[in-house]
Amino acid sequence: MTTPATARRAEAIRRRLAALEGADEIVIYDLEYTAWEGSLARNWGGDAEYRELVQIGAVRLANQQGYPEIASFERLALPVFNPALSDYFTKLTGITNADLAAGGESFEEVITDFAAFVGVAKIVAANGDDATCLSENCGWRGVVMPISAERTLSLRPMFMAALDLPREQTISSDLPQHLGLAMDGPAHTGLADARAIALALREIFANFNAQVEDLRC
Repeated sequence: MTTPATARRAEAIRRRLAALEGADEIVIYDLEYTAWEGSLARNWGGDAEYRELVQIGAVRLANQQGYPEIASFERLALPVFNPALSDYFTKLTGITNADLAAGGESFEEVITDFAAFVGVAKIVAANGDDATCLSENCGWRGVVMPISAERTLSLRPMFMAALDLPREQTISSDLPQHLGLAMDGPAHTGLADARAIALALREIFANFNAQVEDLRC
């Protein structure tokens, strides 16, 4: 017998998988932004705390069996409000102030290149509210948000439903481990986390798609 909770899980999976249909290519991206000890719990409400972009990573997937990766993107952006990265952020991501000095670019340059990478992809997906964060950063810099609301998709409800886990346990870099898979690259970096999301998407599509109908019975 189907319980209401099981039905909701099945519907969350079905809706996200259905949203991917009809798109020739799918872009999955992940952001790394300035953070400090406790800033997540404060929702960046501390003095002069902003979720300012530091790194964006993305993969473009062909919407065919296995969702193969056909292109990748990763850039470092120079924060302006807090140009020096916190020790907490560096410990979390491995990204240092020296990395920014050597390879950081202005937000405007990075977002222009990202928009070109996204191109005309119908679906631009992330694992959470990355679109909101990116829109905030665009607003601060007076730049047009390159992804329209109609193209954005959060895959987190699907991951929560498929894995039967709460929101806080579906962090992008943890998804492969939840599925018994290995992370491809360092956790909490843009490109590696985007690939982790893509890996989880492939696994869920392959192993949970058929189960949706069983859950709904």
